[in-house]
Amino acid sequence: MDFEVRTVTKHSLVLEMDNTSIVTTAPFTVSLNGTKAYAGNSNVVTLTDLAQDMEYQIEVMQGTERTSRVIRTKTETCLLSVSDFGAKGDGKQDDTAFLQAAISACPAGGTVMIPKGTYLSGPLFLKSHLSLYLAEGAVLLGKTDRTAYPVLPGERGNRVLATWEGEPNDSFASILTAIDATDLVIEGQGIVDGNAQNADWWVKPKERRIAWRPNLLFLNGCREVTIAGLTFRNSPSWTLHPFYTDNLKVLGVTIQNPPDSPNTDGLDPESCKDVLILGVRICVGDDCIAIKSGKAAMAERYPMACEGLTIRNCIFERGHGSVTIGSEAAGSVRNVTVSQCRFDGTDRGLRIKTRRGRGPHCVYENIEFSNIEMTGVAMPVTVNMFYFCDLDGHSEYVQRRDPLPVDAYTPFVKSIKASNITCTGVEGALLCVMGLPEQPVGEIELSNISASFLPKAQRTPREVLMMDNFPKMEGTSIFARNVSRLVLNHVSFSGEDISDISVQDVKEFVRS
Repeated sequence: MDFEVRTVTKHSLVLEMDNTSIVTTAPFTVSLNGTKAYAGNSNVVTLTDLAQDMEYQIEVMQGTERTSRVIRTKTETCLLSVSDFGAKGDGKQDDTAFLQAAISACPAGGTVMIPKGTYLSGPLFLKSHLSLYLAEGAVLLGKTDRTAYPVLPGERGNRVLATWEGEPNDSFASILTAIDATDLVIEGQGIVDGNAQNADWWVKPKERRIAWRPNLLFLNGCREVTIAGLTFRNSPSWTLHPFYTDNLKVLGVTIQNPPDSPNTDGLDPESCKDVLILGVRICVGDDCIAIKSGKAAMAERYPMACEGLTIRNCIFERGHGSVTIGSEAAGSVRNVTVSQCRFDGTDRGLRIKTRRGRGPHCVYENIEFSNIEMTGVAMPVTVNMFYFCDLDGHSEYVQRRDPLPVDAYTPFVKSIKASNITCTGVEGALLCVMGLPEQPVGEIELSNISASFLPKAQRTPREVLMMDNFPKMEGTSIFARNVSRLVLNHVSFSGEDISDISVQDVKEFVRS
């Protein structure tokens, strides 16, 4: 079986099996220099605890097939253990200063090692040309007192230092914070735990107290960042938040937050370019992945689309949406490819949300989903251009159903394609679309999709779209309003009492 090496760092490497299967394949083994390093069936394999500047022969064996490659891990200038700087890792001592001292002292090209133990800490600030390695059994545990968290100012001069839900706002620094860092690696088998369940971050979550809630990881204006192998859990708000960050790899990471934890999205790339999300497993209390590019004020002053995202061989469990685009995406979202993924038990699969007022550059285009398994996803595809977020979300301007003039603040959902998708346990609707009457959704194309609905006795009417005066749905096949072109190619439904396809104000409807 062939494979590709997706990244090599000083102490880790990530492999991806070269196939079209979803998440897993037939069992295989991986050996490094003749020693077995992995046995399993995952399409993405993360191997850690490697030696720096070491040549490794990688051999993958599946049945009688063998494929090998030779790689060399990167060279480090030095390896510093936080224990040598006074960190105890006993879960009692405040280790913040000792951890930060190791990071600050580390020369360019070096690695800061956090060995096994529980390290109670406030926010840590990372820098360029650094590797932060959390060993197996290492837990970086967030402090529960919000006064222990420095506040990052929202905007100073011509620069945004902190953000909250798409706007410059004073926010607490995250457990791991990096600003303008280049060549940064955060890796290992350890855990970054926000400890939010033991703090008050989830109490009155929409109320600003001193500042807005922190993330677990905040990357602001960074370049060439790799995050590999770690587990992130119990985040105060959005878990991983890359912001105006380019050339980012998130590989083999696990993200876990409780189902009732508010606004704890898993991974929210905002105005980022060239992002690879591979072999990630997310189970959270809100959207698993939410792709954003700021609200209107950000798009006017600092316009940057979020574009060039590849999401592959991932598992998204629970949460409001598996992969969501918007609603804070006034700077546009382009060229998103999601493939070979499994969506399990999320409310929605592909979730598009926007609203009037999201201009002046708000265009969603070239969104492609393929080779997906959805199990227990109530509403596999939803497109909502009346999303009732923000203080004015229920206003007549946002919710008005008759056309308004098209202006700089009118969003445009241009093109969405979904193909080779199997949906089992559908409850609400396979596809539900509400475009704007003045700016219909450009094109939606569904190909080779099968949807089996839950038995009628097991279905409950669901809030498919979060908009005013929109009925709850159950057993709905296709519902589309205000679309320029809708194509259904080999789309099938099965189950009891499934509604007929309902289209209205769809200029071109093609079904084959």
